[in-house]
Amino acid sequence: MFIEIKNTKINYMVSGEGKDLVLLHGWGGQIASFKPVHQYFEKYFRTYSVDLPGFGESGLPPRPWGSEDYADIISQMFSQLGINNPILIGHSFGGKISIILASKLKVNKLILVDSAGIRRKKGPAYYFKVYSYKSAKKILSLPFLNSCCGKMLENYKSKLGSADYRNAQGVMQQTLVRVVNEDFRHLLPEIKASTLIFWGEKDTDTPLSDGQLMEKLIPDSGLVVFKNAAHFSYLDKLNDFLIISSNFLKNDMGR
Repeated sequence: MFIEIKNTKINYMVSGEGKDLVLLHGWGGQIASFKPVHQYFEKYFRTYSVDLPGFGESGLPPRPWGSEDYADIISQMFSQLGINNPILIGHSFGGKISIILASKLKVNKLILVDSAGIRRKKGPAYYFKVYSYKSAKKILSLPFLNSCCGKMLENYKSKLGSADYRNAQGVMQQTLVRVVNEDFRHLLPEIKASTLIFWGEKDTDTPLSDGQLMEKLIPDSGLVVFKNAAHFSYLDKLNDFLIISSNFLKNDMGR
């Protein structure tokens, strides 16, 4: 089903009864990314899964957004749908949005999975790519090359970017550039909700050190590390994820 907020169409699904639980997927994901988790928790909660704007069947952001824009539109969605004091489960980019929401709204409990939100220091390889692109852009923009080398420059730019950047188009490429350069560690101490943090030991997209820092900075939190799991640790270790999450949420589960 759809809801329109600020002229942006948002696709979501809801099922089950009980306290409100909201699932927010990572960058490049969609409602289906949390399907087995939704199917499990709908037995105990009124469970929502959302296609974030720019993904799945939701509309594109009207301009390049930052994570706070996403958090704002999800907050307005909560208001329109009557979602109060929800349990939030956020993976990766959805975790970053959940951090913003939990620092500003009343949230029952928070579950972060391989969450984004910590800006990492860039290594030499990153700066080599950036300066290589800038040098190429300067050379290929010379008047006698400009007319024939625009496509060459665009191809060079796409090769330097991440897989997420190459797969994004238009406003979503610009949105990605904004969100990957954000750092929300200053919001972590503001989270009042009890927080459970899951991390894949072999996560190379958001390293385990980020999860350890989140556990340190969020006042009431605990970290679970899954051995031999990567960035989608909740799927790599689905049964363990559901058992541990259920224990964390046992006092809120309706039957």
